[in-house]
Amino acid sequence: MAEQKIYDLVVIGSGPAGYTGAIRAAQLGLQVACVEREPALGGTCLRIGCIPSKALLESTARLMEAQAHFAAHGITADNLSADLGTMQKRKDGIVKTLTQGVAGLLKKHKIDRVMGHATLKARKGDVWTIAIKGDSDAAELQAKKVLLATGSREFVLPGIEMHGDRIGSSTEALDYKEVPKHLVVVGGGAIGLELGSVY
Repeated sequence: MAEQKIYDLVVIGSGPAGYTGAIRAAQLGLQVACVEREPALGGTCLRIGCIPSKALLESTARLMEAQAHFAAHGITADNLSADLGTMQKRKDGIVKTLTQGVAGLLKKHKIDRVMGHATLKARKGDVWTIAIKGDSDAAELQAKKVLLATGSREFVLPGIEMHGDRIGSSTEALDYKEVPKHLVVVGGGAIGLELGSVY
């Protein structure tokens, strides 16, 4: 039976801290694996946070600029409107390009990518065993060091059901198919303020 590979470092999470930590470790000559439970790499900011909200915000800003300033330049553009479907496709394209870029960087630096939910299972001597649950072929990984870079999630208020129809998170707001007639943003974080400005 072949002996299981022991990585120098296993990084759990592929957001900005995770993928940059994995790349730097690989640049220093370490054998590295990066575990991510989502199909796309890049973490919250890249997939469902800062980047997609800024892509939508830029589209809205272009429309508002045209409405406010075209006439001063002698440009008549009556009935300007936003096509939310096209805005969403543009946003999705930007996210896809950037997440594929992260995947390319991991591949370039020979970092093993493992998809699944990682749990620290045990430590024996200087070696950690990490259990992987998901679509990955690997049921367990072993590593001398582990970098926890799992990021964050929205806080769900107790007793409030988040279903996306009437109450949802920024994740749902990034994929609205139509502009809501009314929108209340709870919290003053960057993504909430940006999405409030988009719609």
